[in-house]
Order: sequence, then C-alpha cells, then structure tokens
Amino acid sequence: MSGLEGTSALVTGGGSGIGLATACRFAADGAHVTICGRTEDKLVAAVEEIRAVAAVGVSVDHIVADVTKEETVAAAVGRATQVTGSLDIAFACAGGSLHLGPISEADLEQVRATLELNVLGTFLVIKHAAPVMAAAGGGSIVTMSSGAGHFPHRFLWAYGTAKAGIEMLTRYAAEELGAQGVRVNAVQPGIIDDELMAFITAGGALLEDYLEQTPLGRVGTVEDVAAAVRFLAGPESSWVTGECFAVDGGHQLRRGADYGKLFS
Repeated sequence: MSGLEGTSALVTGGGSGIGLATACRFAADGAHVTICGRTEDKLVAAVEEIRAVAAVGVSVDHIVADVTKEETVAAAVGRATQVTGSLDIAFACAGGSLHLGPISEADLEQVRATLELNVLGTFLVIKHAAPVMAAAGGGSIVTMSSGAGHFPHRFLWAYGTAKAGIEMLTRYAAEELGAQGVRVNAVQPGIIDDELMAFITAGGALLEDYLEQTPLGRVGTVEDVAAAVRFLAGPESSWVTGECFAVDGGHQLRRGADYGKLFS
C-alpha cells in the first residue's frame, strides 16, 4: 500500500518538468491525477507518460488552464474532483521567471507578470482547492517556492521576490486552514536539471557557481523534488504544515547563485 490509493490530485504546470514528474509519482502511488497547463499538446503527451507508470485503475486527465485566470483555475479544481467527488491533493507547481537583470533596468510588465504567475497563480489554487478539501474533512496543498525565495541570487530578484511571497502565503494559509484539516506546505528546490533550467545545466560559469555553492555537488533531478512533494502530500506528513522544505543539495547553507555570470 502506497498511501495514496483512491485519492484525487491536481497538479498545475503538470505538462513538463517537476509537475510532470510529480504527477507520475502520484499516479504510480495510486492517486487519480488531473494535470493542467496552458498548452494542450504538451498536456496530451504528458497524460500518456503518466498513464504508462500509473497504478492499475488510476484515472489520468488533463484540462487547459492558465493559473493567472481565476475561472480556469476553478475549472481545473472542478475537473480534478470528478472521479472521487472531492480533492485530496493540490500541487501548485506552475510558475516561472519573466525578468532577469538589475532592478534599475527592469521592465514593469515583466515584473508584474512574474508576480502574477507565481503569487497570484498559487493564491488562486489555494482559494479554490481549500474549500473543496475542507468540505471533505481535509487535504494537502503543496506550493512551489525556490531557493531564490529564501536567500538572494544576484539579478534573480523578481522571481525570488515572487517565491518569497509564496512562502509567506503558504504560512498564512497553513495557519488559517489548519482547523479545517487542510495542510499547506512548500517545496524549495535548488538548481534542477529540467527544461526550464537547461540553459544553466548545459554548462558554463553559472552552473559552476551553483555547484561550488552546493555541498552535495550535483544538480537535482525532477524526481528529487517529486519525492519531497509526495511526502508533503501524503499521510506520512499528516502533522506537518506551514513548512518550506528545501530540496537543494544543501545550497541554502552557502550563498545564492550569481546570475550576473550570464552577462559577463
């Protein structure tokens, strides 16, 4: 028994990377999984990948959704409840950075979009998932932070500020929703070898900087983060809420990466 049999899970940003790896882990452990994202073709391909590893009898579904648009988030939550009538797990994975560089040279719309995608997108998932979970006696929400939200990474300030906002939102939500049986925690990945970080993990000065500041001396995998999300989502962490769980090879013990190396 894996502990997720018969549960229902929603993963935003589930078409690739950490979201896809986590959806695969949930499905393999017996959860009915719904993924959402903005690109239909990517979601369709991801569903096939998830089904290939899913436990017997598990349902895998997708819905196109933009987490910055409330009506699509509400629709995604609704779709995820169709199999079991409720929602047990929500992983608010969708996010990203639309600005990189000095504060004095920042484009307002890029900064605004970064904050909306990360903070408001996560807020909307919590807003719509929590009442459904509470009505059924509880559930687990996991949000996506980053080491950049915990300690400075030079020139990554817009993304880091957004992720710091997610961490505080996570704590506030955990405090408010605990009495309703809803737990809220965050994962805080370091440098991960996925498509979003490929421009770093392919090699170069910035990767070398990351590795120098990482005690375990390697980049992470999407499976590393998926395992942490699985722990926070499942019954094994039933007395854990309001935590920001670093999955970064020890990077937080040293200093943040210097993204200025991309411009030097």
